[in-house]
Amino acid sequence: MYFAWLEDPKSVHKSWDVFFRNANAGAPPGAAYQSPLGLTPALSSLGSAMTAQPNVEKLVEDHLAVQSLIRAYQIRGHHVAQLDPLGIMDADLDSCVPTDIITSSDKLGFYGLEESDLDKVFRLPTTTFIGGSESALPLKEIIRRLEMAYCQHIGVEFMFINDLEQCQWIRQKFETPGVMQFTLEEKRTLLARMVRSTRFEEFLQKKWSAEKRFGLEGCEAMIPALKTIIDKSSENGVENVIMGMPHRGRLNVLANVIRKELEQIFCQFDSKLEAADEGSGDVKYHLGMYHRRINRVTDRNITLSLMANPSHLEAVDPVVQGKTKAEQFYSGDNDGKRVMSILLHGDAAFAGQGIVYETFHLSDLPSYTTHGTIHVVANNQIGFTTDPRMSRSSPYPSDVARVVNAPIFHVNADDPEAVMYVCNVAAEWRATFHKDVVVDLVSYRRMGHNEMDEPMFTQPLMYKQIKKQKPVLQKYAEKLISEGAVTRQEYEEEIAKYDKICEEAHARSKDEKILHIKHWLDSPWPGKLY
Repeated sequence: MYFAWLEDPKSVHKSWDVFFRNANAGAPPGAAYQSPLGLTPALSSLGSAMTAQPNVEKLVEDHLAVQSLIRAYQIRGHHVAQLDPLGIMDADLDSCVPTDIITSSDKLGFYGLEESDLDKVFRLPTTTFIGGSESALPLKEIIRRLEMAYCQHIGVEFMFINDLEQCQWIRQKFETPGVMQFTLEEKRTLLARMVRSTRFEEFLQKKWSAEKRFGLEGCEAMIPALKTIIDKSSENGVENVIMGMPHRGRLNVLANVIRKELEQIFCQFDSKLEAADEGSGDVKYHLGMYHRRINRVTDRNITLSLMANPSHLEAVDPVVQGKTKAEQFYSGDNDGKRVMSILLHGDAAFAGQGIVYETFHLSDLPSYTTHGTIHVVANNQIGFTTDPRMSRSSPYPSDVARVVNAPIFHVNADDPEAVMYVCNVAAEWRATFHKDVVVDLVSYRRMGHNEMDEPMFTQPLMYKQIKKQKPVLQKYAEKLISEGAVTRQEYEEEIAKYDKICEEAHARSKDEKILHIKHWLDSPWPGKLY
């Protein structure tokens, strides 16, 4: 361009003409440039160029500082997100706020900005969607929108992903203003699912208070989370979902996700069953089920299979991947668009068992890939009786997923709408990129490891807070009632309706003398009589 200018100064833009003239006149590096807005046909004097330069430099520096600020929230905003429902622990095991996250005007100095800059308007880079339809915003509004996107009840880890398209996709899902909006019908459906999840556990506790059941209390949002993933996946064309999980919450998943007959579950609590009887003992926490039914949200057929997990915790992970691969192979589903897998995990096992890491490394191998698994972590911030600070070295239990560039969505499980949104995004991610994704449901465990344990012996401070914690169903119902989405009468009728279903199933369960193995098979063979 310089040689072209030497031949004909008019062959380049006027700003470059001024730049080259100033440079030839002896302006030092960085002082030859002038803003095009101030250009005149005549050659600008060297003195005026040098006088204007400090303002230009400050403007450039401030814009670069704002871009760095936006990037800091995208990378580290999850460290200050409000993820713990109890408000006593930090989900990342660190109470320190990153230096580059703006929590007060005093921290603006880190970027060379001042409080007077808060009202200045800055142009937004193409790597953010916080502006919506606007291309520039005042600094204080930029900070506010970044806090809303990354520092509320959702914490997003994705900036380690080395694919720009995938990063932009995630940014758009979480940064676009007003993106987390739900219709009245969606809110009412979510409330009904929370009622079923909560009242199922309460019914079991009422009928069999002295029995182990590994209940879901404290993480009741897991049921609507799974149903949301299945609904969105069905909408995207999935016809077959294969699931694996440990014992925590298995009965609730069987009842309210797979839709197993309640009497078949209740009959297994019969005290007259002896250890020698077929199906007695703890099979109800380990066996699964196969069920083909209509998805009521999409009105499409869907087959749900919950795999048996006779061993402990994560042993089922590669088994689920093998069954999913077989289903895809025999149905000719070469892209994983019709058959998919969901794996549920406990937080301590997810971080602590090597089989999780090994299974992740199968995810993209040509002969083993199942084209994306959705992982849901029931993160109740405790492993049996062990504090997470004593059981892992990584900030989050989900950090093992970073090795395969899987995005990780942390979410406060006491905010059902945030959970629902994150699960919708996770299902869309899997349908779009056919890669693994993790939903980390940060919750708590209201009872002990099982209902016979007394957790006050090992976690007295945590369980003092848990005893004061209002159940998530009650909090969400009060929120919807205050919004006018439902009335208190409608809420109470929803509870009474499900309680009646449980009572009637309990009455029928007395006629079930023994477990029928055909009801507990996750892979029935066609034509075989059981």
